[in-house]
Amino acid sequence: MVGIPISGGADPVLGALQSGTATPPANGSAPRRPTHTVIPATPAVPPPAPAPAAATATAKAPERIAVATAVGLLERQMPRRGPGGPSDSASGDASATDRCAEERRLADERCELATRARAQADAAINGLRLAQRNYDEHEAAAVTASWKADPRAVHEAKDTAQGGFRSAVAAATSPDQLEAAARDWLTEINRINNEAREATTTASREHAAALAIGATLERLGLEADAARISAANADATCLAAREAVAECDERPAEDPSRDLVPLVPVEAGAPRLEEDETLGQALEAGGEPRIFRLLHGDRQAMTSLVAALADASDPDAKRRWQLQMTNLVEAIVADAIEASALDFPPEHEFWGLFTRMQGRDIANALSSLGYRFDGLGGWSDGRYPSQRDLSLALGYAGIDPMRVRHWPSEEGAAELFRDVSVAADEYLAGIAGDLTLAEMVAMLGRRADGLAEVWNHWGAIRPLLLDEG
Repeated sequence: MVGIPISGGADPVLGALQSGTATPPANGSAPRRPTHTVIPATPAVPPPAPAPAAATATAKAPERIAVATAVGLLERQMPRRGPGGPSDSASGDASATDRCAEERRLADERCELATRARAQADAAINGLRLAQRNYDEHEAAAVTASWKADPRAVHEAKDTAQGGFRSAVAAATSPDQLEAAARDWLTEINRINNEAREATTTASREHAAALAIGATLERLGLEADAARISAANADATCLAAREAVAECDERPAEDPSRDLVPLVPVEAGAPRLEEDETLGQALEAGGEPRIFRLLHGDRQAMTSLVAALADASDPDAKRRWQLQMTNLVEAIVADAIEASALDFPPEHEFWGLFTRMQGRDIANALSSLGYRFDGLGGWSDGRYPSQRDLSLALGYAGIDPMRVRHWPSEEGAAELFRDVSVAADEYLAGIAGDLTLAEMVAMLGRRADGLAEVWNHWGAIRPLLLDEG
């Protein structure tokens, strides 16, 4: 029971009672203004018995205040809704019927904290890098100025000026030329002295600035480390929350009618794909899960996936899921290209000399030299290697370049990746064979940051990607 003080404002009913114009209560007792309104701890309170009209009018104001206060408390306890609200659709808010609403809310909150923690960590790291760069710049300027102010350098410059003066005196043929030589020599000596003084001042100033920045480097380093550790912990918490959402989505509902739209039709008694390395088994058996067909560019697979995820009457949702699934496929392919998971044509005059693993080692070595496959049969940024670069790549891959009898010409090097394809399905099966959320996020790394909506619904998406129907 919570007591709430009531103060301020004028109520017309109480005013009428106090002035004597209203009918007194049926029990004959004088009305009394309550000092506290008592609100039950639970909203489930049986309705009061019917009272006479006069008594109802007397208790109208405190009852309205109590109800408004109780509603305010309940609204503060309820989770916040989006801008649509219950009036946007006939079915009301989706959180009211989503059996995983609590897990999804926790995942949203923890992932929002993880996003902020990563932003703070990036800001701390950037601040440390900026301070380190400023420190290095001041130190370099101080060293340069110290060299100019070094007595040995000043003495050497004056000796050079003296040698020039002697040469001018030896070549002079008139008093005016002697005076001009002496004047030039004095001007040069004054310039050397002024530069030495300025260099000494500059060296002192730059050293002081470097010391001031250096005093903060240790603190900035500790702050950057703390922010990085906090961001890593927040990412781990976000991942665990998303895994809980995925497990809740994949868990069979106690009442299937509670779900608004069943994303995956499940037959009674059908086994669920919970075995490890599901994609690896499918790859060995020659199966084609939907994720493999998506990686191969199957439009029908993408259309059926979007249709299962989005309501057919909501074109905006279809476009949104189409974009999200396309981004997921592109991230997987980009990660496979970065790992040099490629297939090479066996009849090629260059790639045919090596096994597939040797070809991947060569492609990886070329990537380390700055020559990367763009995934479309060409080179990133149009940069292709020369024969020397290819020879270096073979050496890095542990292959003797002498075994290559005919090196590709310049045109051949430009088209070296023309018939090369990306083995994204094999790469995915080897890295994330069961398509768990932890495997996907660990595989994609920073590419996973832009797929928050996909991870929030991974429990519904994963069975669709593993479906071989």
